[in-house]
This record gives sequence, structure tokens and C-alpha cells, in this order.
Amino acid sequence: MFLPLHDANPLIHVNRPYVNWTLIAVTVAVFVFFQTPVAPGYSEIFPASFGVIPSVLFETRALPPDLQFIPADWTLVSYAFFHGGWMHLLGNMLFLWVFGDNIEDALGHIKYLLFYLLCAAGGGYAHALFYPTSDAPLIGASGAVAGVVAAYLILHPRVKVWVLALGRIPLRLSAMWVLGAWVLMQFYNVYAAADSEVAWIAHIGGLLSGAVLVVLLKRRGVALFDRDLTIS
Repeated sequence: MFLPLHDANPLIHVNRPYVNWTLIAVTVAVFVFFQTPVAPGYSEIFPASFGVIPSVLFETRALPPDLQFIPADWTLVSYAFFHGGWMHLLGNMLFLWVFGDNIEDALGHIKYLLFYLLCAAGGGYAHALFYPTSDAPLIGASGAVAGVVAAYLILHPRVKVWVLALGRIPLRLSAMWVLGAWVLMQFYNVYAAADSEVAWIAHIGGLLSGAVLVVLLKRRGVALFDRDLTIS
């Protein structure tokens, strides 16, 4: 529908969004070194070992011993660092690059890391609850990124965002319209694209997690809904 390019939203509380940069770097590195077929660390078993498999998470099925690298509960976080392809990876990382720094600014470094991981867990667990007997592994940072989107929408709905609409049309719109449309599309796709390979329920779980957590974890004095923003 659109690609975010840049937001006019300077950082106030932190000099550099180190945690956001690190999350992006680690996620890209995991893909490059462990999921690219030409990489020395590549293995086809990683999605099954580190992805959320609902039937394994709820202990109705067990992975073969050679795939059990970590406890099943840990996959609620690890799955967010693996992706199904370059486009899947780049789409998530672009959203994280544009919007994640301001969430880190509003929460602080440590709380932002906790926020991101809990949003990932919320998205993964929502998917597992909706498909409890599924044997298919869930991978991707979409749940965590959806949490970032929800937090940004709650904190900065009036900030202007440059987006590329339909892959070719640059537009400058309020985050309320850009991200609001994105959120509505996630809910719509739960029903309209139920047969898609995209885990829309994980997006919903991430959105709901982010909306709650940003209110609980934000710095004292950080206003919601841009109440302290002056638009020129």
C-alpha cells in the first residue's frame, strides 16, 4: 500500500537510538549469515528451530531432538529475528528504521528493548492462540514492528510522514492517516486474506501489545497523541 520514507520527528531525550540500530543490525545479520543459501552458517532448519510453532509451544507436538536448539517458550522472541525472504526483511526493517527511533526516545533504551521483545512475544502468542494446532513455523519481525507502529500512532499521530504510495507517488501525510490506514488494513486482512501466508493475527497481537505497553513504559512527562506538539 505504501512505504514509509522519513518522518519530521526529532529526538528529544536520547542522542542516538542505539537499541533500534542494534535490533536492525542483528536482524539483518541473522538473515545474511544464517538464512542466505550462500552463507557459511546457512541451514534450512533454522525456521523450525527458532520460529513459533503453535503445536510445539502448547506441547501437543515435539520437535525432533536435532531441531531443539532452544526451549519452545523462547521462540516467542527468537522468531522475530528470522525472515522468509529479502522483501519480508526489508519491509519490516524500513518501518523499524523510520518509526522505532522515536519510540526509543519516548521510552528510553532499556525500556524500548523490553517493549520490542514483548511486542514480538505478544504477536507470536496471539498467532499461536488463534492456530493452536498448527505445525507451521512463524517467523518475522512483523509482530514487533506492529507494536512500534501502534506506539507511534498513540504518541505522534500529528507528525508528518513522507511515504511512497503505490510504489511511485511521494506524499507527505500525518501519521494518523498513514499508520491509521495501515492498522485498519491489518484488521481487514484477518478476514479478507485469511488464506494468505501472512500471519495477520501476529500483526494484531503486536498492535495490541504496543498500544498497551507504550502507555505503561513511556517516560514520565511524555505526552500522548501529540498534545504538546505545535504544528506550523
